[in-house]
Amino acid sequence: MPENTAVLFEAAMQLSAEERLSLVSRLLDTLPEHAVSVSLDDPDLLDELDRRFAQPEGAIPWAELRAEN
Repeated sequence: MPENTAVLFEAAMQLSAEERLSLVSRLLDTLPEHAVSVSLDDPDLLDELDRRFAQPEGAIPWAELRAEN
């Protein structure tokens, strides 16, 4: 990850969950339509996220997933 991206990421992590979600949404809005394959307004995505948050057992932490790539 480039240094400036890492700095931005660390700053974003200081935001509340609601602020981070808003930031993600705004960033996705800046991408060309063909570059985004999922919408944060997709009811199926929201249902899946709700399910995953309700049942966190077995979840893999983001840091661990990121380290694999």
